[in-house]
Amino acid sequence: MIADLSLYLVTDPDLCGARGVVETVREAVDGGVRIVQLRDKAATDADTTALLIELSRVIDGRALLVVNDRLDAALAAREQGARVDGVHLGQGDASVRRARAALGPDAIIGLTANTPEHVEAVLALPAGTVDYLGVGVIRPTATKPDHPPALGVDGFGALAAASPIPCVAIGGVRIDDTEALRAAGAAGLAVVSALCAADDPAVTAREFVRRWRGVGVPRVLSIAGSDPSGGAGIQADLKSIAANGGYGMAVISALTAQNTQGVRAVHVPPPGFLRAQLDAISDDIVIDAVKIGMLADADVIRTVADWLDEVRPPIVVLDPVMVATSGDRLLEPDAESALFGLLGRADVVTPNLAELAVLTGQDVDDWDAALAAADVLSERFGVAVLVKGGHLDGDEVPDALVDSAAGLRHGYPGSRIATAHTHGTGCSLSSALATQLARGVTPVEGVAAARAWLREALREGEALQVGRGRGPVNHLAGLWRRGGVDTAPAAEEIREDWWERIASVRADIDELPFITALAGGTLARGSFLFYLGQDALYLRDYARVLAEAARLAPTPHEQAFWAHSAHGSIVGELELHASWLAPAGGEDHATFAATPAPATVAYLDHLRSVAFGGDYDELIAALLPCFWLYTDLGGRLHAGEFDAFARDPRHPYASWLETYADPAFAAATEEAIGHVMTAAHRTDAAGRQRMLRAFTASSEHERAFFAAAETTASAT
Repeated sequence: MIADLSLYLVTDPDLCGARGVVETVREAVDGGVRIVQLRDKAATDADTTALLIELSRVIDGRALLVVNDRLDAALAAREQGARVDGVHLGQGDASVRRARAALGPDAIIGLTANTPEHVEAVLALPAGTVDYLGVGVIRPTATKPDHPPALGVDGFGALAAASPIPCVAIGGVRIDDTEALRAAGAAGLAVVSALCAADDPAVTAREFVRRWRGVGVPRVLSIAGSDPSGGAGIQADLKSIAANGGYGMAVISALTAQNTQGVRAVHVPPPGFLRAQLDAISDDIVIDAVKIGMLADADVIRTVADWLDEVRPPIVVLDPVMVATSGDRLLEPDAESALFGLLGRADVVTPNLAELAVLTGQDVDDWDAALAAADVLSERFGVAVLVKGGHLDGDEVPDALVDSAAGLRHGYPGSRIATAHTHGTGCSLSSALATQLARGVTPVEGVAAARAWLREALREGEALQVGRGRGPVNHLAGLWRRGGVDTAPAAEEIREDWWERIASVRADIDELPFITALAGGTLARGSFLFYLGQDALYLRDYARVLAEAARLAPTPHEQAFWAHSAHGSIVGELELHASWLAPAGGEDHATFAATPAPATVAYLDHLRSVAFGGDYDELIAALLPCFWLYTDLGGRLHAGEFDAFARDPRHPYASWLETYADPAFAAATEEAIGHVMTAAHRTDAAGRQRMLRAFTASSEHERAFFAAAETTASAT
């Protein structure tokens, strides 16, 4: 087995303080430390042996355990039943040849190196003598005052490039070094004070792990059956892993003869061959995550369980393939019983509703029952449960992530996608989730990302035209279209997201005294005229910005729409303003006679800065709130939602309310939303983010504009 060296804790009893080494190690391993080195130069061999035994019990196989220098203590602890995986030796410590001979070929042996000569000496050793080098120091550290000159990141990179075996960076390593050291070739980070002296070693370790996983390509292993038609099983998993930014590997647990219409035959290779596949991978490749799918019988399940106990991959996602869509049970009773043993070894389990019912022994006939069963399953096995609502009746298909230990129940609403191309969705979602988690995101974020990708793949499935039955999803549609791995949400999903993002702004506008008084007809005429005066100034320059959008528009249809909107702002809306502000005539002078208020200036400055930056997508996103917020607010005002008097023709501001409840304006708003959302869907993730910032800023300016009508008028 090749060692996962990604986060390597070196203990220091002084830095651990009153918490002690054992508790520090327990918490750090909870947070994701993958290898622990017990280092205490002052301890006796007997004390070291006793501590190794205690640490072995606390770690319980979740991380590797090595001891610094004390080969005899490692051997003594092993004799007493402790799992001690190896030793780390300095240049002046016991011979690495002796350590290898004493500990055997499966032990982990590390060697300190900080000069080119040290690396050259390793090259002279027989292959397999040393498993990794601890290269440093990266920067001076108080925990080892006799350290050699600091290498820095560049010096580390030079030694790592010359080394034929993995190199772990050690010595003064800080969390902000993570990305630079991984880019320099580090196989892992050896951390002392940053973990031992941390207030919460688990939290700090998780942040190190998140930063480490956030760079590089995650290596994700699928253990599943094959599907020669390519829609499910390992074939779907490998596509899903790639589409979500991972490097996929596959160990075949069963061979099937199937197509989009059904399974014709299943062949299960001997468990010994399955184990040979698993060992071949883990002996050579560090596995960042494992997805487990179809395991055909009890012997296969036990083989996978034994391998998991030895390798302890950091992330395990289990898709318990037990019940077919038809409702047929896919496993014999002894295999179902064995599968229960895997649940406690998984981080996330992703059953469909029928499988959730089998795993809990409860009826799962609606969404509430599904959530209750997920709570039971999560608490019973200490595993997070992704509850999938795809088998529910109706147009809504919610999902939820439930983790009782973390007190988590996070829902993911969604509408059913009208498609018959659903073959392999369970396989695809679970492998996508494993990949997302291996990229360093939280489970809540990982599920959201995996679902967004799968929904996109479902929408594009028909384009494949594969088979005459339930066709597969289009795993790579997004990559083909965008040339990247970030998902592009559908236009309607962006619309929902953006509207929700300004929910607080909309709520604030609803509660403004200006709005409530306007609805009830009690707004002072001076406040209303102040508002109209500022709005006239705004509309004059807003029309110019709309004209710029027309100039930049990529299609004649969009060009005509924005130009027509600019014309409407001047001819239609300003005529109404003039009827209030200059009833005796003289529209040009009196309509624009107001002194611009700070909110008006700020809003127009924002629009002009976006408009003349030359980015059409960002510009129309900035223009959208003036359509969307006014239509929403005006429609609700006119409908009497705020005050029934607003519907009365005798309302003092009835003509204004009628204008913003105009069906033509509502239709124009829908067209504007459509153009913006199409652009947001079409652009890349960075472009969508720029558009969202412009949209949000304009929404906040709208709120300030309404608020100024009351506060500024009152002040004057």
